[in-house]
Amino acid sequence: MSIQNNLRSISELYKTDKLEHGYIEIYDSYFKDLRNKELKVLEIGVADGKSLLTWSDYFKNSTIIGIDIHKIDIKEKKLDRKNIKVHQGSQSDEKFIKEIINIYGEFDIIIDDGSHLSKDVKKSFHLLFPYLAKNGLYAVEDMQTSYNHFFGGNPFDLKYSNSHMNFFKHLTDRLNYQEIANPFYIFNKYDSLITNISFYHNLVFVRKGTNDILSKEVLNHSYEDMKFKEKSSRTGKSLKYYFKYKIFYKVYTYLFMIFNLIKRILLLRF
Repeated sequence: MSIQNNLRSISELYKTDKLEHGYIEIYDSYFKDLRNKELKVLEIGVADGKSLLTWSDYFKNSTIIGIDIHKIDIKEKKLDRKNIKVHQGSQSDEKFIKEIINIYGEFDIIIDDGSHLSKDVKKSFHLLFPYLAKNGLYAVEDMQTSYNHFFGGNPFDLKYSNSHMNFFKHLTDRLNYQEIANPFYIFNKYDSLITNISFYHNLVFVRKGTNDILSKEVLNHSYEDMKFKEKSSRTGKSLKYYFKYKIFYKVYTYLFMIFNLIKRILLLRF
């Protein structure tokens, strides 16, 4: 690839704000092996159109789809290209998003550079992630708004706020859902579907894929059941290990669960 044709040079040509945010090198590390493929790239938020023009040049064999809540003048923004499609609608409008999905099907890359409101970021992820292709990438820009109460974030309660940063932090538990030693664990819709989550300065990447690696420590979310199975099958002493793991260990697990439930109630953590 010539230096004049790399992502940074294309970004400098169109003066996209992704440069000043420091995203370009990060995007390049994810996209450089994909740029010659035939992809469907969806970006939420068109604004001045410079980002779509950048992706149009970079992913020459791909279809670049932009959505924006405001009406975009295609000719004025010079977006009247064969591989660029622009649609007007809200990123959190379920009906509109379904219309986009009906037109294009699955996407290989989704970039959320839209309203940056916590409620919109989370709603868009819930609506669009099911239609991200296997091994597809979902990026969310400007995560700093999670720390701003004017965007639905909360700078005064970083750990327990309902911000989109906390949403993605909690999503990391989906990577290790098989390891959660909670016999009452309730399956989450993102379990087994995420293979990687990466956090950068104001930027998050989520990779979709098959994550079904079984735990070597717990069986059906029970450490006690796994240890009982291991010990009894190896020694043949089922009764001894039944009392140890199926009774004593389980009693401890239930007491620990009740303690944490009471703590959550007292601290109003739901």
